[in-house]
This record gives sequence, structure tokens and C-alpha cells, in this order.
Amino acid sequence: MTKIAPQGSNRELLAVDDPQLTEDVKHAIFAAEDATFETNPGFDFKAIGRAVWIQVSGGESGGSGLTQQYIKKATENEAPTLSRKFTEVVKAYKMSNQKGKGEILAAYLNTIYQGRSAFGIKAAAKMYYNKELNQLSASEAALIAGMIQNPSRSEEAEYPVKRWKFVMGQMLDKKWISQEYYDTQTYPTPVPLADVQQNALEGVRAHIQAQVEAEMASPEIGMTEEKALKLGIVVHTTIDPAMQQASETAVQDVMAGQPDNLRYSLTAIDPSTGAVRAYWAGTDGLGIDYNRGTLQEPGSSFKPFDLVAALQEGKGVGEVYDGSSPRKFPGRENNPVKNAQGVACAVPKQCSVREAMVKSVNTVFYDMAVNEVGTQKVADAAHQAGIPEEVAIAGGDPQKLLVGENGDAPDGNISIGGGKTLVRPFDMTSAYATFAARGTYHEPYFITKIEGPDGKLLHQHADKSRSAFDADPAKSEQIADNVTDVLKDIPKASERTKCANGRECAGKTGTHELDGVDNSKAWMVGYVPTLAAGVYMGTEAGNVPLRNAEDTPVFGSGLPGQIWKRFMDLALENAPKDAFQKAKMIGQSEPPKPSTQTTTTTKTTDPTTTEPTTTTGKPTETSETSETTSSRNPPGCLPALCPPTGPSSPTGTNAGPGPGNGRNPNDP
Repeated sequence: MTKIAPQGSNRELLAVDDPQLTEDVKHAIFAAEDATFETNPGFDFKAIGRAVWIQVSGGESGGSGLTQQYIKKATENEAPTLSRKFTEVVKAYKMSNQKGKGEILAAYLNTIYQGRSAFGIKAAAKMYYNKELNQLSASEAALIAGMIQNPSRSEEAEYPVKRWKFVMGQMLDKKWISQEYYDTQTYPTPVPLADVQQNALEGVRAHIQAQVEAEMASPEIGMTEEKALKLGIVVHTTIDPAMQQASETAVQDVMAGQPDNLRYSLTAIDPSTGAVRAYWAGTDGLGIDYNRGTLQEPGSSFKPFDLVAALQEGKGVGEVYDGSSPRKFPGRENNPVKNAQGVACAVPKQCSVREAMVKSVNTVFYDMAVNEVGTQKVADAAHQAGIPEEVAIAGGDPQKLLVGENGDAPDGNISIGGGKTLVRPFDMTSAYATFAARGTYHEPYFITKIEGPDGKLLHQHADKSRSAFDADPAKSEQIADNVTDVLKDIPKASERTKCANGRECAGKTGTHELDGVDNSKAWMVGYVPTLAAGVYMGTEAGNVPLRNAEDTPVFGSGLPGQIWKRFMDLALENAPKDAFQKAKMIGQSEPPKPSTQTTTTTKTTDPTTTEPTTTTGKPTETSETSETTSSRNPPGCLPALCPPTGPSSPTGTNAGPGPGNGRNPNDP
């Protein structure tokens, strides 16, 4: 539960003829809002005339004088109609005859919202410049006055500068500042918001408050920051305090002593409702939100959507593909798709979908997407799971996701989460939550309800859910269960991702390769029946090497996997060990039996020790004995989760889920 600024908070009242209200401040207000305030009868005839003409012509315009604006704010009637404006004019005229200009001005300056959680001009002086009102320069006053028109844009880069220039120009025209002063002024940058803001949620949790405020402002709720602050509302959020603490502890425990350039995020969602239970979006709560404020390549963590598309076509996890490497595909004759170093199916040319997912065999999924189900159906499956069709990042224009050139179907790189395949980490967690919810998508949310200061219910969340992968809920459930049946083999393959105390969990790692050695992005996304969580790791600089404290490459099962495991173990410590429902398999659930037997022996090294271990593979029937390789791996480790045993390929790129297997073949 979060209380958002009760009325009177962050507000300092201005007295009539207050000595703190300097001529510079008054002139800045007049220049921005009503240049004729001191002489007009409560309204500006010319401005009203312009507004009437524009509205009659089908446009929009302000036209309200300062007195009218005060009436509008005081009565909370902001309908953009001529009838409302006429009523304002009448009331403004009466007020001007009954009240002095100083009284009207003080009332107005105490009422207006100016952004940065500031009500009134005195609070604005402190929130923008950390100064008393009478300490503001004419230039600083010009910016504060300029933001009255649209205070919600106070933190944008260009809009405040534009408004400051406008007000300064008006002040010069009215001779309220000299030409010399005007010529010597540069934009008076406000102090950093972090230095003056008093958030209900501080530190890394300030990102949660930002998400709550964004949800409040959504069309569904329609509550602006100004209205929320004015009412003094109480917001009940979905965040579970214990799980939020678990996310912070997990990050602190794993990332202690790691390089400062690493950036990471964690989201946890209740699959049954879409409620966000934990949200860790970066070390700077007022900085970049790495959960919802960036788009990243998901690498092999995107491969489950290939599987969904195949299952929708009736193809089971026992279907076999040619998993050999490298392989040429249409359009990639000169840049063949490769598997990561050391990754191979037991019988490369007869690799089942299940084995390919666990080992993250790129050539299988590229083949499946390009030659069988089609890349558009892979994109559709991801959208059905919860990846939005378009998003707007950091206040920018909406951009479509998972599309190719000119909005066409994506190319084959979508099969391995590379190329133009860009997603938000938050949405990947939401999509995996759909698997955990057995094929039912629940729109994620932060607010359960909003109450007024008197306890009156102002908003109650209503679940927005749908059958994700098929119109028939039973079929969608079956598809999701098949995905889980495969993904639950992955976390338990490594001690770094295996859930504690024998708890059954499912998930997938992923990386985006930078060159033949390093990665620039790393992921771990997974779930149990009651909780989905995703961890992303990258850098603020973008495509630069991810290196840990030992100066070795970061992979999905490395730092991200360790954060994920630590969080899940803490968050679920006292929770029942719910098992996944047994899947009703679709299509061919097991690969066909080969015709001959071979036994292979291989020496491997556990990545957690320097001692080599010897394992003997089970007899494997095959008709191509020359292609046979061992499917056995170091204890507690699969090829998809182990470091490479040799140097990376100098040509081409690969994709996969973890150390030695986190390559994306889309980067030249």
C-alpha cells in the first residue's frame, strides 16, 4: 500500500502581496499565462476572440486569462467547450469586481500544479532550483512559469527549453527584462530531480512508484499526478514486500564485487493474475528502467516461442531435425547458421526438438522457423504469450516489435532471438508467466485498488485475461503444458540454476553474442506454477562485452542465472512445492528409434572444478555412426549451460542459452 502525497504535501501557500513574490516572478507568470492580467477585467477580449474562432473552425485553443484559469482549477471544470469558457468569463468578471488583483494572483499561484510534485509557485521554486521564491532569477522564473501550461512534461529534454525560450521572449517584448539580460542568458537547467524529490518509495524502489504512476495515468484509470496529489489518495499495489526484499537480496548477494558497468533487472509476476510481485529495474531508482525502459535481444530465451508455433501446427517435441553445424539456409548461403562451440545433439542429423531446446541447438530452431512453421507464426506465438505488438520507450513514438523490413514478416533470426528481435525484459517475464498459467495470459498490473482519503473506493482492478495459444482454452493449456514439459529439464541441469530442495521449475537462458568470444546481453527467464521471474543483464553502453569479476564472459546461467535462482529460492522458501501438471503430449512426443547401437566415452570437465571426469554414454542406436557424439555432460551441467571447451569459431556467430552456448548467428 502506498500513500500518494496527501493534500497539503509539497505545497507552501503564498500570502496576498507576499514579499517573496518578486517582480521578476510576477512578470514571468504574466508573460507565460496572461500578459494583460494587471489591467484586464478578468479576461482578455482578444485571446477569447481567437479561441472562439479556432474552436468554431474545428481547432483547439486556450484563450483563458489568469483569472479564468483559477476558476477552472478551483471548480475542476476543464471541459474544452465554449459554454465552459463563457461561464468562466462571467465568473472572472464578477471575481475581478469583488477581489483585488493581488488576492486573485495569490489564489492562482497557490492552486496551480507545476510538475515535479509541486503545487504552487513556492513549492515549484524548491523543486526546480532548491531555492526560496524570492531567490529566483528572472530566467529561472521564466522556466517555472513556462511549465504551468503542461507540467507533466517537466522532465523531457526539449519541451522545457522551448517553453523557457517562449517566456523569455515574451518578457523581452513587454520590456520586463532588458535586451542585454536576454542576450546573456542560457537555459537555467533545474537541479536533478533526485536531489529534491521526496518519493514515497526511495532508492531502487522508486522505479516501482514510476510504474504505479504510469498505470494511474493510463486511460483505464485516468488519474493524473496532479489529481492524485490533490486528492491525497491511497494506492494499494501488487508488490509483495517479502518478494521485493528477496529480489533486492538476490541482486546484492550475487552482484557484490562485480563490475560497475553491468546493468540488470528482475521482474516477478503471479501467473494466475498478472500481478507484479517484485520489480527491480536498476540500481538508480530515478535512472533508466531496465525492465520496461529498454529493448534488448533475447537470444535463446526466445526459442520457446518457436516451440509454441510448432505445437500449434501439431508438431510434437519428438520431431527430429538436422541439427548439424554449420548449415546454409536461403539468404544465408555465405553466412551459415552455426551452433555454439561444443554444442551437438547425440545424433546431429536426427535431433529431436526436446534435445535441441535443452542443448539450445540453433540450426534446429532456425530450420523449424524458416522451413516449417514460418517466422510470422513464431512472432504471433510470442505476441500471444504476452510480448506487445508495439511499445513506446522513454516517451518516444510507439514502435512495432517482431517485424521485418517495412513491417513484413521477420527474418529467420527471430528463431534464435537475434537480428531485429527486440523485447523488454518485463514482457519476457509476462510471456513466460503465460506458460506457467497453462496457456492463459493475464495482463500484468501494479495497482489492485485506489482509495480516497476517506476510504472510498476510486478504482478496483479487473482481470484482463484470454486464452493465449488457441481459442479453445483446453488446447491452449495443452500447448503450454508441452512447452513446460521441455523447459523443466533446463534449470535442473546446472547447480547455478536448479531450484532448491528439489522444487520443480522450468526456464530458459539466453545470450546475445558480441563477437567470437564475448556476449553483450544475458538472460534467465523461468517459472514455477505460482511464480514467474526473469533476469536480464547488459550494459548502459549497449553492445560491449559483458565481463564478470574474474574477467570472463557473462552467460545466461552465470550471473543472471544465479540471481534468478537466489531470488526463486528466497521468494519460495516457505511456499508449497507445487508440481507442474502432467502434459498431454501433442504429435510425436518421442524421436524415432535409430537402427544401430554405438557406445561412446568422453572426458569432460565440470566448470566448477579443475578435475576431469569420465562418463560413458548409454548405447545409442543410429544409422549414421560417423555422426555420433556423446550426449553425456559434466556432472550438474549440460552443453547448453557449460563454458566452451575450446576457442569460439572465428567466423559467423551463434546463439544459445549459457556459457559456451550463448551465441547469436545474426551478427556479422
